[in-house]
Amino acid sequence: MADEGKKAGVVTHYYTHLSVGTVKLEAAVKKGDKLKFKGATTDFEQTLDDMQLNHQFVDQADAGQEIGIKVKDKVRDGDVMFL
Repeated sequence: MADEGKKAGVVTHYYTHLSVGTVKLEAAVKKGDKLKFKGATTDFEQTLDDMQLNHQFVDQADAGQEIGIKVKDKVRDGDVMFL
């Protein structure tokens, strides 16, 4: 897993009807960051276009916070998000 990048967080939930995943952060992230989602059946990259913290759009979030991210593909609980 060394080539995945820095572990930034873990997916805690996925809202199918919204295509939004909630991620518990282990590292700070900001708008424009390149993200990679990896799991048993998940493997895709995307740019962090927008995220929400407590239902408010934010440009950055810190380790320890839980954010919602609009994702281009399905993510699953336990999938890892890398920077």
